Amino acid sequence: MKILIIIPAYNEEANIVGVVEKLKREVPQYDYVVVNDGSKDRTAQICREHGFELIDLPVNLGLTGAIQAGMRYAYQMGYDAAIQIDGDGQHDPAFIPEMERVMEQEHCDIVVGSRFVTQERPKSMRMLGNIIISWAVRLTTGKTMSDPTSGMRLYSRPLIRYFAYEVNFGPEPDTVSYLLRCGAQMREIQVEMHDRVAGESYLTMGRSMKYMMEMCISILVIQGFRKKISLMAEEG
Repeated sequence: MKILIIIPAYNEEANIVGVVEKLKREVPQYDYVVVNDGSKDRTAQICREHGFELIDLPVNLGLTGAIQAGMRYAYQMGYDAAIQIDGDGQHDPAFIPEMERVMEQEHCDIVVGSRFVTQERPKSMRMLGNIIISWAVRLTTGKTMSDPTSGMRLYSRPLIRYFAYEVNFGPEPDTVSYLLRCGAQMREIQVEMHDRVAGESYLTMGRSMKYMMEMCISILVIQGFRKKISLMAEEG
């Protein structure tokens, strides 16, 4: 499969070199592109200095806009699948080949890199949102997602097209829930994730709680009103 690794980056000057160099060292068989989401620091400049593949957005569009830009590039360049790898170094690219194998052999539409397939999910306040969102997904789709907030998701080409050109396709659990309602086939594989090396995470406790509430409302109410899409593979 021809896979593109999309790296959305906002103010990741301290991390981006390490993330890209690890990709090039560990999974050189895959192409990548950094999507600089209007960073206020030297992220774009550093990417240019190192000769990294770069889409440089002039303004900050947020994660959804950055992923859409990457997906549009993936679709136009003819990639079979695309995966998001965070610019903070959290996601380990060593697991991408296994995700590719699962997608190819099991003919699924989404493969999620999950922390909790074979490992027990910690019972902590930090995991409360993850647990509640997982419950909401199961209630509305009948499908189990052990790690719905994982952003490490491999999408097939038909889904790349929707993420690239349609509205309301954010890289979030509510979109995955909607796609499952549309008949998407999803698998999860066990992965390991790392803590941010440098910089600060956007998600404070308050923002995490707000995010959980927004996702649950979207999954339980809003997504049910969306018109279902066709997930048929493209001809040719």
